[in-house]
Amino acid sequence: MSPADDHPVNPESHAGETDSSNGQWKPHRVRAGSHNWEGDTPPSDPGVHRKHVEPWLAALLQAEHVSLLVGSGLTTAIAELAVAPVVEMKTSRFDCDLADAVDRTAAESAKRCGRGEPNLEDQLRAARELITGLRILSATGGGDEFAARATVLLAAWEKALDERLRALLLAVLATERGIGAATGPAGPDANWIRRLLGSFLLTFASRAVSRERLHIFTTNYDRVVEYGCDLLGLRVLDRFVGRLKPVFRASRLGIDLHYNPPGIRGEPRYLEGVVRLTKLHGSIDWRQEERASGAPRILRSALPLGAEESHPGLPPHPRDGLIVYPNPAKDVETLEYPYAELFRDFAAAACQPNAVLVTYGYGFGDDHINRVVRDMLTIPSTHLAILSYDRAAGRIARFCAETGRDEQITLLVGDHFGDLATLVENYLPKPAIDRTTWRMVELMNRRTPHGGGEKAGRPDDTSPGDPE
Repeated sequence: MSPADDHPVNPESHAGETDSSNGQWKPHRVRAGSHNWEGDTPPSDPGVHRKHVEPWLAALLQAEHVSLLVGSGLTTAIAELAVAPVVEMKTSRFDCDLADAVDRTAAESAKRCGRGEPNLEDQLRAARELITGLRILSATGGGDEFAARATVLLAAWEKALDERLRALLLAVLATERGIGAATGPAGPDANWIRRLLGSFLLTFASRAVSRERLHIFTTNYDRVVEYGCDLLGLRVLDRFVGRLKPVFRASRLGIDLHYNPPGIRGEPRYLEGVVRLTKLHGSIDWRQEERASGAPRILRSALPLGAEESHPGLPPHPRDGLIVYPNPAKDVETLEYPYAELFRDFAAAACQPNAVLVTYGYGFGDDHINRVVRDMLTIPSTHLAILSYDRAAGRIARFCAETGRDEQITLLVGDHFGDLATLVENYLPKPAIDRTTWRMVELMNRRTPHGGGEKAGRPDDTSPGDPE
Protein backbone atom coordinates (compact mmCIF):
# COMPACT_ATOMS: atom_id res chain seq x y z
CA MET A 1 0.00 0.00 0.00
CA SER A 2 1.38 3.42 -0.95
CA PRO A 3 0.26 6.96 -0.11
CA ALA A 4 -1.39 6.99 -3.55
CA ASP A 5 -4.30 5.03 -2.04
CA ASP A 6 -5.34 8.11 -0.04
CA HIS A 7 -3.77 10.87 -2.17
CA PRO A 8 -4.30 10.00 -5.82
CA VAL A 9 -3.38 13.51 -7.00
CA ASN A 10 -0.15 13.76 -5.06
CA PRO A 11 2.77 13.12 -7.47
CA GLU A 12 5.04 12.09 -4.60
CA SER A 13 2.74 9.22 -3.77
CA HIS A 14 3.59 7.34 -6.95
CA ALA A 15 7.31 7.25 -6.22
CA GLY A 16 6.83 4.32 -3.87
CA GLU A 17 5.71 2.01 -6.67
CA THR A 18 9.31 1.40 -7.77
CA ASP A 19 10.58 -0.89 -5.05
CA SER A 20 14.29 -1.56 -4.85
CA SER A 21 14.14 -4.80 -6.83
CA ASN A 22 17.50 -3.98 -8.37
CA GLY A 23 19.10 -3.57 -4.93
CA GLN A 24 19.45 0.21 -5.26
CA TRP A 25 17.52 2.35 -2.83
CA LYS A 26 16.43 5.88 -3.55
CA PRO A 27 17.64 8.58 -1.11
CA HIS A 28 14.33 8.71 0.79
CA ARG A 29 12.47 5.62 1.85
CA VAL A 30 9.60 4.75 4.21
CA ARG A 31 8.22 1.36 5.13
CA ALA A 32 5.81 1.28 8.07
CA GLY A 33 3.56 -1.74 8.03
CA SER A 34 1.64 -1.69 4.73
CA HIS A 35 2.74 1.89 3.99
CA ASN A 36 5.61 2.00 1.46
CA TRP A 37 7.17 4.97 -0.31
CA GLU A 38 10.51 5.99 -1.76
CA GLY A 39 11.64 8.98 -3.77
CA ASP A 40 14.57 11.00 -5.03
CA THR A 41 13.46 14.16 -3.20
CA PRO A 42 12.12 14.70 0.35
CA PRO A 43 8.34 14.74 0.75
CA SER A 44 6.94 18.26 0.67
CA ASP A 45 4.21 17.45 3.19
CA PRO A 46 5.19 15.37 6.26
CA GLY A 47 1.50 14.87 7.00
CA VAL A 48 1.17 12.45 4.07
CA HIS A 49 3.38 9.96 5.90
CA ARG A 50 2.80 11.03 9.49
CA LYS A 51 -0.71 9.53 9.66
CA HIS A 52 0.79 6.14 8.77
CA VAL A 53 4.18 6.30 10.50
CA GLU A 54 3.28 7.80 13.89
CA PRO A 55 0.65 5.25 14.92
CA TRP A 56 2.77 2.41 13.56
CA LEU A 57 5.76 3.48 15.67
CA ALA A 58 3.47 4.02 18.65
CA ALA A 59 2.28 0.43 18.36
CA LEU A 60 5.83 -0.91 18.06
CA LEU A 61 7.00 0.99 21.14
CA GLN A 62 4.38 -0.74 23.29
CA ALA A 63 5.86 -4.17 22.64
CA GLU A 64 6.78 -6.34 25.59
CA HIS A 65 10.51 -5.66 25.17
CA VAL A 66 11.84 -2.47 23.56
CA SER A 67 15.50 -1.59 22.98
CA LEU A 68 17.05 1.49 21.40
CA LEU A 69 20.40 1.23 19.58
CA VAL A 70 22.01 4.65 19.16
CA GLY A 71 24.96 5.24 16.86
CA SER A 72 27.10 8.27 16.16
CA GLY A 73 24.23 9.84 14.22
CA LEU A 74 22.56 11.09 17.41
CA THR A 75 25.69 12.85 18.65
CA THR A 76 26.31 14.27 15.18
CA ALA A 77 22.74 15.61 15.00
CA ILE A 78 22.95 17.29 18.41
CA ALA A 79 26.46 18.63 17.71
CA GLU A 80 25.36 20.20 14.43
CA LEU A 81 22.38 21.85 16.11
CA ALA A 82 24.72 23.13 18.82
CA VAL A 83 27.37 24.22 16.26
CA ALA A 84 29.84 21.99 18.10
CA PRO A 85 32.75 20.13 16.49
CA VAL A 86 31.95 16.62 15.27
CA VAL A 87 34.40 13.80 15.95
CA GLU A 88 36.03 12.55 12.76
CA MET A 89 36.53 8.79 12.70
CA LYS A 90 38.55 8.80 9.49
CA THR A 91 41.92 7.12 9.37
CA SER A 92 45.17 9.06 9.45
CA ARG A 93 48.60 7.63 8.85
CA PHE A 94 50.81 6.64 11.80
CA ASP A 95 54.27 8.17 11.65
CA CYS A 96 56.05 4.88 12.41
CA ASP A 97 57.72 2.03 10.61
CA LEU A 98 55.27 -0.67 9.49
CA ALA A 99 52.49 1.93 9.16
CA ASP A 100 51.70 0.57 5.69
CA ALA A 101 51.14 -2.89 7.13
CA VAL A 102 48.77 -1.47 9.74
CA ASP A 103 46.80 0.41 7.08
CA ARG A 104 46.53 -2.70 4.90
CA THR A 105 45.30 -4.75 7.84
CA ALA A 106 42.73 -2.09 8.71
CA ALA A 107 41.49 -2.03 5.12
CA GLU A 108 41.17 -5.82 5.02
CA SER A 109 39.28 -5.79 8.31
CA ALA A 110 36.80 -3.20 7.01
CA LYS A 111 36.32 -5.20 3.82
CA ARG A 112 35.59 -8.43 5.71
CA CYS A 113 33.01 -6.65 7.84
CA GLY A 114 31.29 -5.21 4.76
CA ARG A 115 32.02 -1.67 5.90
CA GLY A 116 33.96 -0.59 2.82
CA GLU A 117 36.35 2.17 3.81
CA PRO A 118 38.27 1.58 7.08
CA ASN A 119 37.75 3.94 10.00
CA LEU A 120 39.82 4.96 13.00
CA GLU A 121 38.64 1.99 15.05
CA ASP A 122 39.90 -0.45 12.39
CA GLN A 123 43.26 1.30 12.46
CA LEU A 124 43.46 1.23 16.25
CA ARG A 125 42.62 -2.48 16.32
CA ALA A 126 45.37 -3.24 13.80
CA ALA A 127 47.86 -1.12 15.75
CA ARG A 128 47.00 -2.97 18.97
CA GLU A 129 47.58 -6.31 17.26
CA LEU A 130 50.96 -5.11 16.01
CA ILE A 131 51.93 -3.91 19.50
CA THR A 132 50.95 -7.28 20.95
CA GLY A 133 53.20 -9.05 18.44
CA LEU A 134 56.10 -6.66 19.07
CA ARG A 135 55.75 -7.17 22.82
CA ILE A 136 56.07 -10.93 22.34
CA LEU A 137 59.13 -10.56 20.09
CA SER A 138 60.86 -8.08 22.38
CA ALA A 139 60.37 -10.41 25.37
CA THR A 140 62.85 -12.91 23.91
CA GLY A 141 65.68 -10.64 25.15
CA GLY A 142 69.34 -11.57 24.77
CA GLY A 143 71.53 -10.21 22.01
CA ASP A 144 69.10 -11.11 19.25
CA GLU A 145 69.07 -8.29 16.71
CA PHE A 146 65.47 -9.13 15.81
CA ALA A 147 64.36 -8.72 19.45
CA ALA A 148 66.26 -5.44 19.75
CA ARG A 149 64.53 -4.09 16.67
CA ALA A 150 61.15 -5.19 18.07
CA THR A 151 61.90 -3.35 21.32
CA VAL A 152 62.57 -0.10 19.45
CA LEU A 153 59.44 -0.48 17.36
CA LEU A 154 57.38 -1.35 20.43
CA ALA A 155 58.29 1.91 22.17
CA ALA A 156 57.52 3.95 19.05
CA TRP A 157 54.15 2.30 18.46
CA GLU A 158 53.06 2.54 22.10
CA LYS A 159 53.80 6.25 22.02
CA ALA A 160 51.95 6.67 18.70
CA LEU A 161 48.93 4.74 19.98
CA ASP A 162 48.84 6.89 23.11
CA GLU A 163 48.88 10.05 21.00
CA ARG A 164 46.12 8.78 18.72
CA LEU A 165 43.88 7.70 21.61
CA ARG A 166 44.48 10.98 23.43
CA ALA A 167 43.52 12.89 20.27
CA LEU A 168 40.30 10.85 20.08
CA LEU A 169 39.59 11.50 23.76
CA LEU A 170 40.11 15.25 23.38
CA ALA A 171 37.97 15.37 20.23
CA VAL A 172 35.07 13.66 22.05
CA LEU A 173 35.45 16.06 24.98
CA ALA A 174 35.44 19.03 22.57
CA THR A 175 32.12 17.81 21.13
CA GLU A 176 30.68 17.41 24.61
CA ARG A 177 31.96 20.85 25.58
CA GLY A 178 30.28 22.44 22.56
CA ILE A 179 26.99 20.70 23.28
CA GLY A 180 27.16 21.66 26.95
CA ALA A 181 27.80 25.32 26.08
CA ALA A 182 24.97 25.43 23.53
CA THR A 183 22.46 23.90 25.95
CA GLY A 184 23.59 26.00 28.92
CA PRO A 185 22.09 29.26 30.17
CA ALA A 186 23.92 31.33 27.54
CA GLY A 187 22.93 29.19 24.55
CA PRO A 188 20.59 31.01 22.14
CA ASP A 189 18.84 27.77 21.14
CA ALA A 190 19.38 25.97 24.44
CA ASN A 191 15.72 25.21 25.15
CA TRP A 192 15.08 23.96 21.62
CA ILE A 193 18.11 21.62 21.58
CA ARG A 194 17.33 20.30 25.06
CA ARG A 195 13.73 19.72 24.04
CA LEU A 196 14.72 17.75 20.92
CA LEU A 197 17.14 15.53 22.82
CA GLY A 198 14.73 15.06 25.70
CA SER A 199 11.71 14.36 23.47
CA PHE A 200 13.68 11.84 21.45
CA LEU A 201 14.74 9.85 24.51
CA LEU A 202 11.43 10.22 26.33
CA THR A 203 9.51 8.85 23.34
CA PHE A 204 11.15 5.49 23.95
CA ALA A 205 11.48 5.72 27.74
CA SER A 206 7.79 6.55 28.30
CA ARG A 207 6.61 3.01 28.87
CA ALA A 208 4.00 1.77 31.28
CA VAL A 209 5.76 0.48 34.37
CA SER A 210 4.05 -2.90 33.98
CA ARG A 211 6.25 -3.49 30.92
CA GLU A 212 9.97 -4.12 30.89
CA ARG A 213 12.23 -1.08 31.06
CA LEU A 214 13.61 0.49 27.92
CA HIS A 215 17.16 -0.72 27.28
CA ILE A 216 19.39 1.82 25.52
CA PHE A 217 22.46 0.53 23.71
CA THR A 218 25.02 2.85 22.18
CA THR A 219 28.30 2.45 20.31
CA ASN A 220 29.32 6.03 21.18
CA TYR A 221 32.16 6.94 23.50
CA ASP A 222 30.61 10.30 24.45
CA ARG A 223 28.04 10.94 27.21
CA VAL A 224 25.28 12.62 25.17
CA VAL A 225 22.74 9.92 26.07
CA GLU A 226 23.62 10.23 29.77
CA TYR A 227 23.37 14.01 29.47
CA GLY A 228 19.90 13.71 27.98
CA CYS A 229 18.83 11.34 30.77
CA ASP A 230 20.08 13.85 33.34
CA LEU A 231 18.07 16.62 31.69
CA LEU A 232 14.94 14.47 31.90
CA GLY A 233 15.59 13.20 35.41
CA LEU A 234 15.66 9.57 34.24
CA ARG A 235 17.28 7.03 36.53
CA VAL A 236 19.87 4.97 34.67
CA LEU A 237 20.80 1.36 35.47
CA ASP A 238 24.18 0.71 33.84
CA ARG A 239 25.92 -2.10 35.79
CA PHE A 240 28.09 0.36 37.77
CA VAL A 241 27.71 0.19 41.54
CA GLY A 242 29.16 2.64 44.06
CA ARG A 243 29.35 6.38 44.64
CA LEU A 244 33.00 7.36 45.11
CA LYS A 245 34.38 4.80 42.65
CA PRO A 246 31.54 3.18 40.67
CA VAL A 247 32.65 -0.33 39.73
CA PHE A 248 31.38 -2.36 36.76
CA ARG A 249 29.50 -5.38 38.13
CA ALA A 250 28.19 -8.41 36.28
CA SER A 251 25.80 -9.43 39.06
CA ARG A 252 23.84 -6.22 39.63
CA LEU A 253 22.03 -5.79 36.31
CA GLY A 254 18.67 -7.05 37.56
CA ILE A 255 18.32 -4.53 40.40
CA ASP A 256 15.31 -2.30 39.75
CA LEU A 257 13.60 0.58 41.58
CA HIS A 258 10.24 0.40 43.34
CA TYR A 259 8.09 2.56 45.59
CA ASN A 260 5.17 2.00 47.96
CA PRO A 261 2.04 4.05 47.20
CA PRO A 262 0.66 5.95 50.22
CA GLY A 263 -1.67 3.86 52.36
CA ILE A 264 -0.76 0.57 50.71
CA ARG A 265 1.28 -2.11 52.46
CA GLY A 266 3.15 -4.95 50.84
CA GLU A 267 2.38 -3.89 47.25
CA PRO A 268 5.43 -2.12 45.88
CA ARG A 269 5.08 -0.58 42.42
CA TYR A 270 7.69 -0.05 39.73
CA LEU A 271 9.06 3.47 39.64
CA GLU A 272 8.54 5.47 36.43
CA GLY A 273 11.42 7.12 34.61
CA VAL A 274 13.91 4.23 34.78
CA VAL A 275 16.00 3.02 31.81
CA ARG A 276 18.86 0.61 31.32
CA LEU A 277 22.00 1.75 29.51
CA THR A 278 24.75 -0.34 27.91
CA LYS A 279 27.69 1.28 26.12
CA LEU A 280 28.80 -1.51 23.81
CA HIS A 281 32.14 0.05 22.86
CA GLY A 282 33.03 1.56 26.22
CA SER A 283 33.17 5.20 27.24
CA ILE A 284 35.68 8.00 27.68
CA ASP A 285 35.05 7.95 31.44
CA TRP A 286 35.68 4.21 31.86
CA ARG A 287 39.06 3.21 33.26
CA GLN A 288 40.78 -0.12 33.79
CA GLU A 289 42.52 -0.59 37.12
CA GLU A 290 44.44 -3.63 38.31
CA ARG A 291 43.81 -4.88 41.83
CA ALA A 292 46.47 -6.34 44.12
CA SER A 293 45.68 -9.81 42.77
CA GLY A 294 46.43 -8.62 39.24
CA ALA A 295 42.84 -9.05 38.03
CA PRO A 296 41.50 -5.95 36.27
CA ARG A 297 38.35 -4.11 37.22
CA ILE A 298 36.49 -1.38 35.36
CA LEU A 299 35.80 1.93 37.09
CA ARG A 300 33.86 4.99 36.02
CA SER A 301 35.88 8.12 36.67
CA ALA A 302 34.45 11.47 37.75
CA LEU A 303 35.03 13.16 34.40
CA PRO A 304 32.75 16.16 33.82
CA LEU A 305 30.94 16.66 30.53
CA GLY A 306 33.37 18.33 28.14
CA ALA A 307 36.28 18.38 30.61
CA GLU A 308 39.31 20.49 29.72
CA GLU A 309 42.59 18.92 28.56
CA SER A 310 44.21 19.60 31.94
CA HIS A 311 41.58 17.74 33.96
CA PRO A 312 43.18 15.19 36.33
CA GLY A 313 40.58 12.59 35.35
CA LEU A 314 42.24 12.12 31.94
CA PRO A 315 44.51 9.03 31.87
CA PRO A 316 48.24 9.70 31.41
CA HIS A 317 48.58 6.63 29.15
CA PRO A 318 45.25 6.10 27.32
CA ARG A 319 46.38 2.79 25.80
CA ASP A 320 46.45 1.20 29.27
CA GLY A 321 43.57 2.83 31.12
CA LEU A 322 41.05 4.17 28.59
CA ILE A 323 38.26 1.69 27.82
CA VAL A 324 37.27 2.30 24.21
CA TYR A 325 36.66 -0.60 21.89
CA PRO A 326 38.56 -1.03 18.63
CA ASN A 327 36.19 -2.42 16.04
CA PRO A 328 36.40 -6.23 16.35
CA ALA A 329 36.80 -8.48 13.36
CA LYS A 330 37.24 -11.76 15.23
CA ASP A 331 34.83 -13.35 17.64
CA VAL A 332 37.58 -13.99 20.19
CA GLU A 333 37.95 -10.25 20.74
CA THR A 334 34.37 -9.98 21.98
CA LEU A 335 35.30 -12.33 24.83
CA GLU A 336 37.58 -9.77 26.43
CA TYR A 337 36.41 -8.15 29.64
CA PRO A 338 34.12 -6.20 29.95
CA TYR A 339 32.85 -6.52 26.39
CA ALA A 340 31.62 -10.09 26.85
CA GLU A 341 29.06 -8.87 29.41
CA LEU A 342 28.07 -5.89 27.24
CA PHE A 343 27.45 -7.96 24.11
CA ARG A 344 25.66 -10.60 26.17
CA ASP A 345 23.29 -7.92 27.45
CA PHE A 346 22.59 -6.83 23.88
CA ALA A 347 21.88 -10.37 22.69
CA ALA A 348 19.69 -11.13 25.71
CA ALA A 349 17.63 -7.96 25.27
CA ALA A 350 17.16 -8.27 21.50
CA CYS A 351 16.88 -12.01 20.89
CA GLN A 352 13.64 -12.82 22.69
CA PRO A 353 10.02 -13.09 21.60
CA ASN A 354 7.94 -9.91 21.26
CA ALA A 355 11.04 -7.70 21.18
CA VAL A 356 11.41 -4.48 19.19
CA LEU A 357 14.78 -2.92 18.41
CA VAL A 358 14.90 0.68 17.16
CA THR A 359 18.13 2.00 15.66
CA TYR A 360 18.92 5.68 15.16
CA GLY A 361 22.15 6.96 13.64
CA TYR A 362 23.62 3.46 13.41
CA GLY A 363 25.21 2.70 10.04
CA PHE A 364 25.32 -1.13 10.27
CA GLY A 365 29.09 -1.12 9.96
CA ASP A 366 29.82 -3.31 13.00
CA ASP A 367 29.42 -6.94 12.06
CA HIS A 368 29.47 -8.18 15.67
CA ILE A 369 26.34 -6.08 16.28
CA ASN A 370 24.73 -6.93 12.94
CA ARG A 371 25.09 -10.61 13.72
CA VAL A 372 22.98 -10.23 16.87
CA VAL A 373 20.33 -8.25 14.95
CA ARG A 374 20.20 -10.93 12.23
CA ASP A 375 19.72 -13.60 14.90
CA MET A 376 16.98 -11.51 16.50
CA LEU A 377 15.01 -11.41 13.23
CA THR A 378 14.93 -15.21 13.06
CA ILE A 379 12.30 -14.98 15.83
CA PRO A 380 9.02 -14.23 14.00
CA SER A 381 7.55 -11.99 16.72
CA THR A 382 10.51 -9.57 16.76
CA HIS A 383 10.74 -6.31 14.83
CA LEU A 384 13.49 -3.93 13.75
CA ALA A 385 12.90 -0.21 13.09
CA ILE A 386 15.74 1.58 11.26
CA LEU A 387 15.79 5.39 11.53
CA SER A 388 18.70 6.78 9.53
CA TYR A 389 19.76 10.11 8.03
CA ASP A 390 21.19 8.36 4.95
CA ARG A 391 21.65 4.95 3.36
CA ALA A 392 24.99 4.39 5.14
CA ALA A 393 26.87 3.80 1.89
CA GLY A 394 24.44 1.02 0.95
CA ARG A 395 24.99 -0.99 4.15
CA ILE A 396 21.36 -0.69 5.31
CA ALA A 397 20.02 -1.98 1.99
CA ARG A 398 22.60 -4.78 2.03
CA PHE A 399 21.64 -5.79 5.57
CA CYS A 400 17.93 -5.87 4.71
CA ALA A 401 18.59 -7.92 1.57
CA GLU A 402 20.75 -10.44 3.45
CA THR A 403 18.22 -10.98 6.24
CA GLY A 404 15.25 -11.30 3.87
CA ARG A 405 12.82 -10.28 6.61
CA ASP A 406 11.17 -7.22 5.07
CA GLU A 407 7.91 -7.82 6.93
CA GLN A 408 9.81 -7.49 10.23
CA ILE A 409 11.69 -4.30 9.32
CA THR A 410 10.40 -0.74 9.49
CA LEU A 411 12.35 1.91 7.57
CA LEU A 412 12.62 5.69 7.86
CA VAL A 413 15.65 6.52 5.74
CA GLY A 414 16.75 9.84 4.27
CA ASP A 415 17.80 13.32 5.34
CA HIS A 416 14.13 14.24 5.80
CA PHE A 417 13.03 11.34 7.98
CA GLY A 418 16.37 11.00 9.77
CA ASP A 419 16.70 14.68 10.61
CA LEU A 420 16.33 14.85 14.40
CA ALA A 421 14.05 17.90 14.46
CA THR A 422 11.78 16.57 11.68
CA LEU A 423 11.66 13.13 13.25
CA VAL A 424 10.75 14.39 16.72
CA GLU A 425 8.22 16.97 15.55
CA ASN A 426 6.45 14.91 12.88
CA TYR A 427 6.94 11.17 13.17
CA LEU A 428 7.76 10.03 16.70
CA PRO A 429 4.80 9.33 19.01
CA LYS A 430 3.90 11.64 21.87
CA PRO A 431 6.45 11.05 24.67
CA ALA A 432 4.10 10.65 27.62
CA ILE A 433 2.21 8.08 29.66
CA ASP A 434 -1.10 9.87 29.64
CA ARG A 435 -4.06 8.23 31.37
CA THR A 436 -6.13 11.40 30.94
CA THR A 437 -6.11 11.06 27.14
CA TRP A 438 -7.51 7.53 27.25
CA ARG A 439 -10.17 8.50 29.78
CA MET A 440 -11.18 11.39 27.52
CA VAL A 441 -11.47 9.00 24.55
CA GLU A 442 -13.68 6.68 26.60
CA LEU A 443 -15.88 9.60 27.63
CA MET A 444 -16.21 10.84 24.04
CA ASN A 445 -17.10 7.34 22.85
CA ARG A 446 -19.89 7.08 25.42
CA ARG A 447 -21.24 10.49 24.39
CA THR A 448 -21.11 9.69 20.66
CA PRO A 449 -22.42 6.13 20.28
CA HIS A 450 -22.91 6.61 16.52
CA GLY A 451 -20.45 7.67 13.83
CA GLY A 452 -16.78 8.18 14.55
CA GLY A 453 -17.01 7.38 18.26
CA GLU A 454 -17.68 3.67 17.74
CA LYS A 455 -14.82 3.41 15.28
CA ALA A 456 -12.37 4.97 17.68
CA GLY A 457 -13.17 2.63 20.55
CA ARG A 458 -10.90 2.19 23.53
CA PRO A 459 -7.23 2.09 22.57
CA ASP A 460 -5.80 -1.37 22.89
CA ASP A 461 -2.44 -2.24 24.38
CA THR A 462 -0.68 -1.16 21.19
CA SER A 463 -1.66 2.48 21.66
CA PRO A 464 1.08 4.97 22.60
CA GLY A 465 1.41 5.40 26.31
CA ASP A 466 -1.45 3.08 27.33
CA PRO A 467 -0.57 2.19 30.92
CA GLU A 468 -2.74 -0.86 31.21
